[in-house]
Amino acid sequence: MASSFLCFTLLFITIYTADGFLEYSVGRCVFNSTELKDIEYIKSYYFNKIEDVRFSSSVGKYVGYTEPGLKYAENWNKDTAQLAAMKAQKETYCQHNIGNWYNNILTKSAPPTVRLRSMTPLSSHHPAMLVCSVYDFFPSEIKVSWRRDGQEVSSDVTSTEEMADGDWYYQVHSHLEYTPRSGEKISCVVEHASLKEPLRTDWDPSMPESERNKLAIGASGLILGLILSLAGFIYYKRKARGRILVPTN
Repeated sequence: MASSFLCFTLLFITIYTADGFLEYSVGRCVFNSTELKDIEYIKSYYFNKIEDVRFSSSVGKYVGYTEPGLKYAENWNKDTAQLAAMKAQKETYCQHNIGNWYNNILTKSAPPTVRLRSMTPLSSHHPAMLVCSVYDFFPSEIKVSWRRDGQEVSSDVTSTEEMADGDWYYQVHSHLEYTPRSGEKISCVVEHASLKEPLRTDWDPSMPESERNKLAIGASGLILGLILSLAGFIYYKRKARGRILVPTN
């Protein structure tokens, strides 16, 4: 499962400018493992943000996309030495750097944490909505799905894109709008490269979250009141022991 979530690109850009025109090339390595068969080397040449011609190791030659690009591709494909040098980049440049990435970054995955809560939808034909928030995971590729009585739910589900926290970690939020049924079981299921098996979080509908929060606050207040009362009683007893009683006629 882990390899299906690891697909990255290495980029390297060369820029040339002359008299207000912009010409640049972008080289990239697309891969999902360190195996040579799972790597593609691509180099694209742009003129004023338009891609003229591209070399792909999967195709094995240059392909033009504009009128000048077609001419470039035709001429460059005649140079067998240049084609051989470009094909070699897949191994000499891509595989070497990808190996470093896997050793230093990509294998350092972080497992997600999940929070499941209820909300009232602002406008919907359903009276209830659950939000499954997934935090602090790396890499960014992740799958969040819903199960209702063991069956995957595909309708009335919306999700955000994976959002970077700015510290190498990501978060994502999935919403399920639904009409509650007695005795049902709803779960949020998270699949990620850091997990050996999907992480399943079940929703407990026995009490709305707002009511649970009120109960927790009330219980905390009761405990605090008991502690203060006990402290006052102890203080009173100690003061009473220190008093001197004077008899009166």
